[in-house]
Formats: sequence, structure tokens, C-alpha cells
Amino acid sequence: MVVQVLWNVVDAVIPKGYYWHVALSILAIVVIHAFAQGRTTNRDRDLHARVILVTGGFTPLGLTLIQTLAQRGAHVIALSPEPVDAFQTEVLIDVLRSKTSNEQIYAEECDLSSPQSVRAFCTRFLTGQDTRLDAIVFAHEYQHIGSLFANKSAAEALEYRRQSGSMATFLMTTLLLPALLTAPVERDIRVINVVNPFYAAAVPIFSPTITSPPSASTFLREGWRSLRQIVLTRHLQRILDALPSGAQVPTTDETSSVPVVSDKLQRSNIVAVSVSPGMSRADTVAGLLGADSAANRSVLGVILYMLLQPILRLVTKSPSAATQSVLHALFLPTPYKEHSSEGQLTEVLKPGALYSECAVVTLRVPSLPESEKEKLGLKPEGGNEVVKDDGEIGGQDVGRVVWEGYEESLKRWEASVTTEVEKSGSGSVTPPSVDTPNA
Repeated sequence: MVVQVLWNVVDAVIPKGYYWHVALSILAIVVIHAFAQGRTTNRDRDLHARVILVTGGFTPLGLTLIQTLAQRGAHVIALSPEPVDAFQTEVLIDVLRSKTSNEQIYAEECDLSSPQSVRAFCTRFLTGQDTRLDAIVFAHEYQHIGSLFANKSAAEALEYRRQSGSMATFLMTTLLLPALLTAPVERDIRVINVVNPFYAAAVPIFSPTITSPPSASTFLREGWRSLRQIVLTRHLQRILDALPSGAQVPTTDETSSVPVVSDKLQRSNIVAVSVSPGMSRADTVAGLLGADSAANRSVLGVILYMLLQPILRLVTKSPSAATQSVLHALFLPTPYKEHSSEGQLTEVLKPGALYSECAVVTLRVPSLPESEKEKLGLKPEGGNEVVKDDGEIGGQDVGRVVWEGYEESLKRWEASVTTEVEKSGSGSVTPPSVDTPNA
């Protein structure tokens, strides 16, 4: 009876001659949606007793990531710009604990727009009883900054948000790195920098000595921010690989519980990678339209975001789909731990690489011309380089320029913020520059 009623309804709505058209349309929608959601990681990992630090933990991507990690038993520390006893923070932590049946989820106050707050958190963590860290996921830089409907007067504040977020990543990395380096060499430690998907837009004109592109385009500025972080992460891995191998490579004798496949594949137990989750409607499109919770919210953007929901749900990623590449980078085995099938190595995490759609992305960033190297004084004496040039993502010279640029800009950032704090009735902080001294 029910089937007959449904058939009568379908027959009344869809003429008999259009059944194939409707079937093909439904198939096309399913295929487009599946393609837009991207690949799903085919890996999994038991994370019990693993301590994972997550920045941007209270964004859509961050909350989904915390839930997924906690369901696998991880001890998760989520950084929040709000006090840990704030109502919203307490509610979200309680919900996550209840939903995942994992009480090892904690929030720590850390305002990533303030270098003093970053230093205060790192000091608390490093002087605490337990300084174990198995992974750091910098997810705060994935969220899109800059609305299409933002006023030109807001450009300065938006640029400050971009640069301060990037420098917070650099500052926290350098402050926590000593604790990672003194951890047991058998420990598998990962540093994952989550970046926005517009990096490809900046590749053709990228220059490591320039803070931001000579264009007001939101896409290009976001891509520039993303690409600088990718270059920085690759150079961090070069630095880790250049450290004395005896202190980082597990022994290969019969008593070792961590067999080394090849120190050519991985020279450090700390692996740094970049991950681009792709286009997420909650973290990317909402910010692009000014429909997120940021101060530059646009009424027009909110209306468009609501009206476009059917299309956005079809062609953009959900937070769950966006986390897949991040999870892939966390779940993949490293070359330190042998995983073989019929004598062949399975896929292993590539140190310093950029991952997107659960696969390594080949990114051809232009290297520095010889004239530019001489101008910047990058020619090593006698040809002896401490960090070997692998030629990947611009090579070690591009990475070195970006790294040194952040070191200099970090000093200016901290000085400028300190000055503004000391001033009574201070206004907006001038966006710090991340140019190198030679730029």
C-alpha cells in the first residue's frame, strides 16, 4: 500500500518520459558531491597515551579534529583565546568529553594574537610536571581571513591578523622545540601546519623577501600567507635533519624496539609537514563571504551564505571531510617504524612535505637567482652548507630567507605589542612587517 502511494506520487510529479533524466541528474549530484568531499584517509591509529596540542581548536575544523582524536584515546590540549572558565569554552569541553567518552580533553588559555600570551602558555607547559608532546597541530591558520565585502579601511587589521597568526606559529614552534628535541628518540613526534588552499595562487610571483603580494586580492594575500608557512615548515624539517643524527636516530641493534628502515628517508624522530584540507564551507567560504563570527561580519555575506547552502553543501567540504588530510598525516607510519607487505614498504609519511587530499603535493616554488643570493649574502664559504639543499619547495636558500625574516619580524612584533600595551588608551596595533632586513 505504501509503495503504491509513493509510486503514484512519483508518477504524478515526474512524467514517464523524464525518468532517465532524473536518474542521471541524481547520479551527477552524487558524483559531484563525492568528488568535492575529497579523499578519505585509509589509515587509522591508536592514540592512547599520546598528547596532542591543537591550536584553533574551537573552529569548525578544530572541534571536529579534537573529537576524532579523542575518540581514538588521545590526550588533547586545545588552545583557546578565552579563559578556560568561560561559559562557551566549558560547555564545548564538557560536550566533547561526553560525546567521545574521553576525559583527557583540556582547554588552555592562549591568545595567538599576543606574543606575551604565547610565551606565558609555553612557560606554563614547559615548567609543568608533564611536558610530553607527541604532536602539535597548528590549525588556527586554516580559517580564511578577509571578506569579499570588507571595507578597505579594514585591510590593515586583516593583514595584522594574518601576520600575527603566522608569527604565533613560528614563536610557539621555537619555544616548544627544545622539549621535543629532548624527548626519547624512540618517540614519534609530528608537527603539522594546517594551511589554507590558496597557496597555488602565490607560487608564480612568490618572493621570500616580501611580506605580502603587490595586490589587494584576498585570494592572493591568503595564498601568500599559506605559501610562506609551507616554505617555513619545509625548512624546519631541514634544520631537524641537519642536527647530529646520533641524538635523534634510534639504535638499530637487536635490543631496539624501533627498527629503522633508512635514515635517508627520515633523519629525525620529529617530522614536520604542511597540510591543506581544501575548501571547507565553514572555515573557508564563511570567512570569504564575511558570514563567520569575525568582527568584519557582513549582512550581505550572511544572506548569501544562507541562500547558497544547497550549492555549498554540494561543492565544498564539511568539517569532517576537511579533517581527512590532517588525520592522514597523523595516522601514516613514519620510516622509523617498519611496515611491510610482501617485502615492500607501505606508504610512509614524507618529512617536510605538503599534503592535500591524503597525498603528497609537488609544489614547484622558484628558487633564488644567483644574483639575489649574492645580494643577500647566502653564498656559503668553501661550499660547506650546514643545511643541505634538497631543492624542494624553493630549496634551502628560500627557506632560510623566510626563516630569518620571521626571526626579525618576531622581534618587531613583540616590541610593537609591548609598546601598545604600555600606552594608556592605545588604539589598534600597527601590523608588524615580516620582511627580511635585506628586503
